Amino acid sequence: MELISQSSSAANHMTAAMSPQATDVSAGIPATPETESGLVESILSSLEDDKAENIVTIDLAGKSDVADAMIIASGRSQRHVGALADHLARKLKEEGRGTIPVEGAQACDWVLIDAGDVIVHLFRPEVRDYYNLERIWSPEAHAEPARSEQPQAAAR
Repeated sequence: MELISQSSSAANHMTAAMSPQATDVSAGIPATPETESGLVESILSSLEDDKAENIVTIDLAGKSDVADAMIIASGRSQRHVGALADHLARKLKEEGRGTIPVEGAQACDWVLIDAGDVIVHLFRPEVRDYYNLERIWSPEAHAEPARSEQPQAAAR
């Protein structure tokens, strides 16, 4: 699992990594790398405009059937996390992507937004540290274990 970026240029890197066979659920038409990149770019723009912190984009294309990308970001407080989620859901709806499912908005410790090919996780910093999704989806977590060399017994 490749960690794409921690900056606003994540959308530029996503274009090459996205799968052209995916389907844009909201429109019911085949998604292209350009439309998926546009979704990532739109999400990143909303989060940056609302001052989300530590934004990370993880490429899941070809590695997960659930989504092609995961975006993880932090808000400074429960109220900030709730506002980030609300603004993002509204922006995506205004862009014609339909009503976006949002989970966890009642407590605003961890809010999950299912934008189809992109899953967005918004956390309070303490909750993000506890669950540490970046570590779970890191390349190191899915690497083949190194084979240790077994010393051969001396022949008698």
